[in-house]
Order: sequence, then structure tokens, then C-alpha cells
Amino acid sequence: MSKPSFPLSRRRFLTGSALLGGSYLVPGLMNSVWAAGSDAPEKTNIRVGFIPLTDCAPVVMAAVKGFDKKYGITLTPTKEASWAAVRDKLTSGELDAAHVLYGMIYGLQLGVAGPQHDMANLMTLNQNGQAITLSNQLKEAGVTTAEGLKKAVAAQPAGSYTFAHTFPTSTHAMWLYYWLANAGIDPFADVRTVVVPPPQMVMNMKIGNMSGYCVGEPWNQRAISDNIGFTAETTQNIWPDHPEKILGTRAAWVKENPNSARALTAAVLEAARWIDASDDNRRETAQVIASRAYLNTKPETIEGRMLGHYDNGLGKRWQDAHPMRFFNDGQVSYPWLSDGMWFLTQQKRWGLLKQEPDYLAVAKQVNRTDIYAQAASAVGNISLPENGMRSSTLIDGKVWDGSNPAAYAASFALKAGGQS
Repeated sequence: MSKPSFPLSRRRFLTGSALLGGSYLVPGLMNSVWAAGSDAPEKTNIRVGFIPLTDCAPVVMAAVKGFDKKYGITLTPTKEASWAAVRDKLTSGELDAAHVLYGMIYGLQLGVAGPQHDMANLMTLNQNGQAITLSNQLKEAGVTTAEGLKKAVAAQPAGSYTFAHTFPTSTHAMWLYYWLANAGIDPFADVRTVVVPPPQMVMNMKIGNMSGYCVGEPWNQRAISDNIGFTAETTQNIWPDHPEKILGTRAAWVKENPNSARALTAAVLEAARWIDASDDNRRETAQVIASRAYLNTKPETIEGRMLGHYDNGLGKRWQDAHPMRFFNDGQVSYPWLSDGMWFLTQQKRWGLLKQEPDYLAVAKQVNRTDIYAQAASAVGNISLPENGMRSSTLIDGKVWDGSNPAAYAASFALKAGGQS
């Protein structure tokens, strides 16, 4: 499997004169400009929803470490019960922004994740760090791989096995479907899929409601710690350095509060850079987000996989080459157009989109590279890519680079309606 390529020009840094005027030449100088009122955030108290997952870390740490104050805002993280609750509060305006599923924002944009709303992706919060967990009952039956699962599914009536993900257009649904289909299992015909909020995954598996699930950390590690399941696949093995959660909001909110959107993005971007700066910072982050206010679990359940230390619950231990990353010199954070387009190809593949969308046009509308560029300039010393496309090779050997999304969506043997 080839390593994803990132066409970043590491020497190409934003300068204020090129984009925003001389006030942005010196990182931090914008604070005095905002204080003078010319660029002040329109809204200074910003409510940002999150689900109890390790990858909410940049939002939480932006508030805990005071990066929000640096940019003239107060960020209030608000803990939500489910992705459906995040969607409803985000679209109603009860939340200003959210740690949110990439596919949910695109689904809302096209009206397949709820009523249509024009949405905005301000930045990517993390790459990697999700997994597919299978139950110990399957392990006891000798099923520990996708190939073994294929045989077990084929031996039972369709729908005998149930798998959970977190939302119909979620990243987790797409990773689960991709992994099952790569093994020759039709996720809509051969097995049953259900939606379960992330913090409820472990308990539902414990009482036997499903044979497997796809979710973010720490709920895969928690299944191992609680001795109810094992990691069958990491999502970074499905797509190395895949996009995961994003900082999402409504397009109308950005239009009404462009300075606040920039300030929010800058604060979270700086927090992401701080987390990735050292293992000690990651350990501190794990301690913070483990508390009752956030994930409400043991720090050690979070810390190991944050550091890239994996144990799959079957006796295999390794240092992952593609662990959860939050910044990585800006490669993680940039809202790549091709990333958004990929989710559209999968929504089309599985029949969630009935018509072929204008992939690039939708991505350009949702992924606010303009706001991100301004925020990156405000933070300082963050490189930007030459264009919004990147290339990766996925688990099935297919190369995704955004160049021909319609052909890519149509190229899969397994898709809506069965085999092609």
C-alpha cells in the first residue's frame, strides 16, 4: 500500500501582504487590530458541540489552554449525546459550530442527512484513529479477519449479523461499508446495520446487540479493556491518513460572523498544533479529555492509541505508522477538496445520493479554504498546499486523487443494488 502523497510546499508560507494586508504579517498582531475594532469577532462567546471521542481534543484544548482568548473569543465546548443531536442543534443555531462528522456536513449540504442546509467545513480536526471492533463471540467462533467474517456471514441467512455505526452518512458508516465490501460482504444485503451513539457502543456489544461496530476512539480500546471485543481493522489501514472529524458550522453563520469564524479556526488550529508538538502534550491532552466533563473514561484507555501504541486484543502489538494526528505541519488540518469529494463518491456508491453531484463544486462550496488560509496566517508558520487535491491508495488498491470522482464512484464491484 503506497503512502499518501501530500503536495505541500513546505517553504510556501502565507504572508499577510499576499492575502490579508500588512496587519497579518506578524503572528499575534491581529489581536491589536481586533482590539481596535476593525477586525473584531462579531460574536465572542462561541458554543462548539462535541461527542465524547478522542478526536474532540483540539476543540477542548483550545478552550482549556486559552488559545481562544488569544484570538478574542471564548470557546465553550458543549457535550452532546448523539450525532443526530449535534446535527439538530447545529442546524437550528443552538450550537455555533461543532466537532462533527465529515459525511454529516456533506449529507446536510445535499439534503441526505436531514433537511438541506448550506454548510461549512472550516478545517479538519484529525486524521486516522478509528477502528472496526468485532465481538469476543466471533473470536471464540474463530472469526478474527474480514475473510473469516465473510465465511461466517455466508453460512447464515442474510441479516443474521448486526453491525453498528454512528450515523447514516458518517465516516464510520463509510469505513464499515468499505471494509465489508472489500471482503465481499454487501453491507445492505448480507448483514444488518444500525445506528448507535459512540459512548453506547461498548454496552450494546456487551449485551449482545451487535457482532461488530465502527467508531472512534477510545471506544475500540475500551472494548478490549472491558474484554468484550477486539480490533479487527484500524481505519488508517483502510485509508492511510484519511480525513476524520471536522470543525463544521452553517454557511450562514460564517457569512454573519466571518471574523468569529476565522478566530475560532485559528484557536482550534493552534490547539491542534500544540497537541501534535510532543508526546507529553498528548499525554496531558489524554488526562484532560478523560475527565467526566468530556469522555468520562480512564486516561490510559485514551493515551495508548493517542501515542500510536496499538494492541488489537488478539496478542498483536505495534507502533502504528498512521496514528491519530491532529496537525502534522498542517497536512491534517487543511480542508482538502478531494477529501470532501471522496465522501460524496461513497454516498453515491451506496445510493444515498440518487443523482451524480457536481463533486468539485460542492467541495468548493463547503470546504472553506479561504477562512482556513486566513486563520493559518493569523496563527503563523503554517504551510498551505499548492492545490486542494491529495492522492492516497486505499485497502483495495484503488487510488483516490479526486481527478475523476464519477468514474471512481462507479468503479466498485459492490455498490447500491448489489454487484455491478
